[in-house]
Amino acid sequence: MTDVTSTFEASRAHLRQVAYRMLGSAAEADDAVQEAWLRLQRSDTGDVANLTGWLTTVVARVCLDMLRRRREAPLDQAPAQAIDPRDDAQLAEHVGLAMLVVLEALDPAERIAFVLHDVFGVPFDEIADIVGKSAEATRQLASRARRRVRGVPVDEALLASQRTTVERVIAALRARDVEALVALLDPEVVVRAGGRTIHGARTWAENARAYSTAHPEAHVGLVPALLDGVPGAILAPAGQLRRALRFTFDGARVVAVDITDVVSQIEVSAF
Repeated sequence: MTDVTSTFEASRAHLRQVAYRMLGSAAEADDAVQEAWLRLQRSDTGDVANLTGWLTTVVARVCLDMLRRRREAPLDQAPAQAIDPRDDAQLAEHVGLAMLVVLEALDPAERIAFVLHDVFGVPFDEIADIVGKSAEATRQLASRARRRVRGVPVDEALLASQRTTVERVIAALRARDVEALVALLDPEVVVRAGGRTIHGARTWAENARAYSTAHPEAHVGLVPALLDGVPGAILAPAGQLRRALRFTFDGARVVAVDITDVVSQIEVSAF
């Protein structure tokens, strides 16, 4: 345990910076780091090759939980924080007060994706496990956060164009029109569904036609929706959310599709 303790202590400043970037509070950052220490003590890390990386992931998960609870808590029930102003001032010198203000406007998943990738260089596939999304969806979270941090407004024209693409994809799926679907996809599109990964526009289009032929009702209730702020589609028979198609775009062209039956962690809004 001595080596583990030494590694933790050597990583403490880094972990506190990670937590503070996400939470914007020195007291909460300390709480997150302390929780990581407690989890470390309860875990068997004998096979962990990069303990600092493991601790960073734990801190990120703790921060994500704290951010979500903060969003859900009524303002008059927010816990009082015993914050030492000197701690916040010292950390803010490294983080930047302007950055903290902007980060407050991001939703929890966006903040986690942006901070871990853009600030600390964590790969998207590792962040995806933390936020419970695909690597492509996590990449879009970071991209959207990056635009907001830089003050770049949402491109409404592009959003409308992507919605049109979604509508045409749905129409092609319903019509079992392989050529129409292929025309809307990047030739190297990656589609993930049911544990399978399909590469290539024509391969997926032909697979989709075969599936729709075997299950005529499959795409009947498919409608456009914003999923985590990105144009996509949902299947919601009788108002019950059953399936989501999350698209990754390059401009208006679809470069990836994630089809999932587990959509409880997706923020769905009218489109």
